[in-house]
Amino acid sequence: MRHIISILMANEAGALARVAALFSSRGYNIESLSVAPTEDAGVSRLTLVTKGSDDVIEQINNQLLKLVDVVNTADMTMDDHIERELLLMKVKIPSGGADCIPDLVKESGARVLDDCPETYTLELTGANIHMDDFISRVGECSEILAVVRSGAMAIARGRKVLSTEI
Repeated sequence: MRHIISILMANEAGALARVAALFSSRGYNIESLSVAPTEDAGVSRLTLVTKGSDDVIEQINNQLLKLVDVVNTADMTMDDHIERELLLMKVKIPSGGADCIPDLVKESGARVLDDCPETYTLELTGANIHMDDFISRVGECSEILAVVRSGAMAIARGRKVLSTEI
């Protein structure tokens, strides 16, 4: 099963390398990774996506909490959460085929960032499954030149917050 793990960790050199080493040393794959500072400049939030059973994910969380730089973790997929990903995509429009792109952009809520006569650069935010569907649909009426994805980011719904307090 796909899991989104949110990790609060010290904003220190080597912290990310230690988390990545934990995954690689145990043979776990990281499907996507996003790291940025939080409102506290000394703490970063690392959001990663991996696959595994609930038992494996629990073991990963326990091992993460043993790392000196890790302050707290949460498996976001275990609770009600909001998930978003950013997609940037460049497509080549076949001659006479520019009609479908504006319709797909409007239907999906995407934005056209650049519309040269022969290419479009598109932006879309949404859940992982919506990104996959959008890429597939755009690929049916254009040639995909480049796809850049941020990877999943997630936040709990309601009052629940992953904090530095355990």
